[in-house]
Amino acid sequence: MKSFDKLWLSSVIVTVIGLVDSLYLSAVKLMNTEVYCGGSANCETVNFMLYSEFAGIPIVFLGAAAYLVILALLLLERRGGFWKNYSALIIFGITLAGTLYSVYLTYIEISVLRAICPYCVISAIAQVVLLVLAILRLIRVEPEPSFARRGG
Repeated sequence: MKSFDKLWLSSVIVTVIGLVDSLYLSAVKLMNTEVYCGGSANCETVNFMLYSEFAGIPIVFLGAAAYLVILALLLLERRGGFWKNYSALIIFGITLAGTLYSVYLTYIEISVLRAICPYCVISAIAQVVLLVLAILRLIRVEPEPSFARRGG
């Protein structure tokens, strides 16, 4: 397996982990139930904090949507053309924004709430790993030649 294929597969796996994590928290939010957190109240404190929404939209919904978009881009990339040439760059932008926002939320968890949600940590780690993978994929990507560049 080529290193680029390994990076792609690793990206898919990490994206699915982040998606499952976000979908679980989204379901909890939709059903207004408690997050399973092994007896700790930290998950509830974090999941229902003032900072758990952005412009009135629960962050977990935005996270799930971002992971779905990343997964779709990774799958579309295999079709070639535009998607092969630009998916890695688009994924880089999404994961950069996600990582920066995760850093901010982790700061809020530690310094303001003094509560750590393991699900949020999983998502933050997934974002950082996806950002690193996106950077590596950008460095190693070989764009397909466009129709105009082939001279035909």
